[in-house]
Amino acid sequence: MTYRVLTRKLRRLGCEFLRQAPGSHEIWWNPQNRSFTTIPHHADKDIPQGTLAAILRDLGLTREELDEV
Repeated sequence: MTYRVLTRKLRRLGCEFLRQAPGSHEIWWNPQNRSFTTIPHHADKDIPQGTLAAILRDLGLTREELDEV
């Protein structure tokens, strides 16, 4: 899953971009449970499965919720 696809789905789930982090990373948060995560912004590269799992865990979301939107 690319950065663009992931962020589109996260926005649909209610997550929001908070700020730019050092380098090519961004801080996103889920206002529903007040949790934060860092997302790498690497253009057309796929986000590794382990990184994606950590992002979802940090935001309190499941892969099923992500796949539904």
